[in-house]
Amino acid sequence: MADSWFEDAIAAAVAPQLPGLAVEVVDEIDSTSSELMRRARDGRIQPTLMVAKRQTAGRGRMGRPWQSAQAEREPASLTFSLGLPLMPRDWSGLSLAVGVSVAESLDPSNAADVALKWPNDLWVNERKLGGILIETAVPQDGIAERYLVIGIGINIGAREGTGMSTAPAWIAQWRPDATAPQLLREIVPPLVSQVLLFGERGFVPFAERFAARDLLRGREVQLSDGTTGHCEGVGWGGELLVRTASGMKTVTSSEVSVRPRAAG
Repeated sequence: MADSWFEDAIAAAVAPQLPGLAVEVVDEIDSTSSELMRRARDGRIQPTLMVAKRQTAGRGRMGRPWQSAQAEREPASLTFSLGLPLMPRDWSGLSLAVGVSVAESLDPSNAADVALKWPNDLWVNERKLGGILIETAVPQDGIAERYLVIGIGINIGAREGTGMSTAPAWIAQWRPDATAPQLLREIVPPLVSQVLLFGERGFVPFAERFAARDLLRGREVQLSDGTTGHCEGVGWGGELLVRTASGMKTVTSSEVSVRPRAAG
């Protein structure tokens, strides 16, 4: 069916704010984000939503692979990228704003306890549900705006956790009838709206919403440089605030690992 992924409905829903969005669904590709980045570098900067039923070389943060999970009849994960020209005054906190939008779409009342782990992960019950990758390209024609590519991967059905640093969670645990096309339709229109809001106002409109789902706040964390401390949430620019033995540390780019809570 031509509209099985709701391509026309999604394009129509975002048209008032983002006219001309092209919605492409492909059976297999190396990476939807890689493809949109290649196009942008060649000057092809049309707003585009690209969805892959299967990715062979999906990427996460720090170059980690993100593999699509497959069910017998349909994708057991949702993998897509949204590309559009954008030039905010400050890019800081964009991955957090995207996470807020996606979490609120998946779990509007917070009944499933979808949480956000700084800087780019969605978690449920101490397990990773999905990830976000933010990239930008400068088109060859030298236009002022960058081309923003937001890559998102979400587990829908059960998946094996062997080899993963964090055990996976999946949406079917609380929404057993959820499908990839249905979730795409729920996520993308609000996401477009929120990304454009970020472009106008930065992270400030998202700060309190992020705090309501902040996985790390109040917990002991360890940074990639070995520093440990007590996480006190994020600042108004999306920076992580960690109180260490030597004082408050502001983290803008680092790997963060959560120390397990003591039993009991």
